[in-house]
Parts: sequence; C-alpha cells; structure tokens
Amino acid sequence: MKEKFYNYIEHLQDQITSKLEEIDGKAKFKEDLWTRSEGGGGRTRVIQNGNVFEKGGVNISKVHGPLPKTMQSYFNVGDVDFFACGLSLVIHPKSPMVPTVHANWRYFEMYDKEGTIVDQWFGGGQDLTPYYLFEEDAVHFHSVCKTACDKHNKTFYDDYKKRCDEYFYNSHRDEARGIGGLFFDYCKADDTMTMPQWYAFVTEVGDSFLEAYTPIVEKRKNLPYTKAQRDWQEIRRGRYVEFNLVHDKGTLFGLKTNGRIESILMSLPAHVQWVYDHHPAPNSKEEQLIEVLKNPVEWIDSA
Repeated sequence: MKEKFYNYIEHLQDQITSKLEEIDGKAKFKEDLWTRSEGGGGRTRVIQNGNVFEKGGVNISKVHGPLPKTMQSYFNVGDVDFFACGLSLVIHPKSPMVPTVHANWRYFEMYDKEGTIVDQWFGGGQDLTPYYLFEEDAVHFHSVCKTACDKHNKTFYDDYKKRCDEYFYNSHRDEARGIGGLFFDYCKADDTMTMPQWYAFVTEVGDSFLEAYTPIVEKRKNLPYTKAQRDWQEIRRGRYVEFNLVHDKGTLFGLKTNGRIESILMSLPAHVQWVYDHHPAPNSKEEQLIEVLKNPVEWIDSA
C-alpha cells in the first residue's frame, strides 16, 4: 500500500504543478530533492513571483525510521518505527480576488520492532481561504468535494466538511481560517471500509483538486483590485500564518520528526501584515467575509 500510494502522489504532483504553470503563464516550479538523515526524503516544488501565483508549493515526501519520543507521546505508543508519505500543497495567489488553497493527502504506517504493521491509516483533505467572498465559488468548491465523497459514502461529505470547519479554526481569534472543504484523518480498516477502499476514496479526492480550484482561479485572476484590497489580503494572510504555526498538526509533525524546514514552512505567504486591532468597515465586503468565518455556512444547501 505504501508504494502504491507514493507512486500515486508522485504522478499527482506532476499533474498539479503542470496545470498551475499553465495557468500562471510565467513562473515555473523550482524543484528541490532532499533526504532525511534518519530515513527517507522528498521532492519539493515551489513557484514564486508569477503572473497569477505569488508563492506556492506542491511537495511530496516519504519518511521512515524510529518514531521520535515526542511523537510517541502524541500517539500514545511505545518504541515503534513508522513510515509516512504524502502530498502537501499551499498556493498563495497574487490577486486578493483569488483564494488561497491548501490540500494534503497522506498515508501512515506504524511497526513493532519485528517489522510487523501494528497500525495504518490515511488522512487528508482540501480547503479554500478567500479574501473576498464569491458565493458561487464557495458552492463550486464544496460541490466538487461532495461529488468525490458521494461516490464512496453518502455521509462522508457532511462528516468531513464539519471536521474541516472544526479543525481549520483559529480558536484564539474565534473565527475559521477559511470557508472549509474536507478534512479526514485516521481512516483505518473497519467493518465498513477496507484499506483499498480508503485508498480509492483518498485518491478520488486528490483527483478532484484541480477541478475544485482551477476554474475559480481562471474566473477571478484578471479582476481589478486596489491597494486597500491588497492590504486586506495581507492582513488576512496573517491569520493564515497564525493557524499554521499555532494549531496545525502537520506542521508540528514535520518539526518534531526532523523534517525539512524549508518544505514545512513553504506554506507561509511571502507578504503579510499584522495591523494592531484591525476591524473592517461596517457593511463592507471585508466584514461580510468575517461574518462567514465566524459562522460556517452549509454551502451546498445555499446552491
């Protein structure tokens, strides 16, 4: 399973970076191959200073070896070995009219000292962080997510949409990071789903990413915007940074397992602001976004 899934994310990385380069029309992804001394490595691809994309990364990795003590405590296990692989991406567009997007699909195995698998699971998801709210874009993104889920289980979209709203939440700000999407973790074999069935589901979601995101980019990338709107985008990016550094489990896992720092922190935008005690003007488009972030919307119901 681990080789099958790693082959899948290698191919998916190629598909996504090729399509994003085509949309940008100027910038190309720079590729870095890296190794981890304890075992494994990855292929990092970063795009910067393009016509459409200011900064973004589409990274794959597979790491293995003894599970560090800090992560043993986190998983509540003893002295075990692990294998983890996944694709993680964050794309920060230049225009505040185009949303930031994040996605991740991953697979994890844990072994006893005889090399026997004692646990294995999939995780992942995809979510959207707009700076200006276009409701039809939110409906489109969530509709693609629901279609992917419904092919495997009619309850998945509602369950994983709710988990996404709960997970990507800046509790210290009392607001969501964005308008959500899907988030799932610890997807293990049970009476209802085998590991091959989980593989089929996770790859279905991965295959849906470009359909969910790129039509939104194409529709919004040439809209005009002002410096004030660009400032708002950078202020909101500050909230994105706060979530990734304060709450995100993936960032924590990377830092605690001696991951490659540049790859882990590629999710941070190039330009960002923290303005003291900032509040958007009443009844503005900016305030409209904040209201949605404080009160998650059932986007499919609003279609």
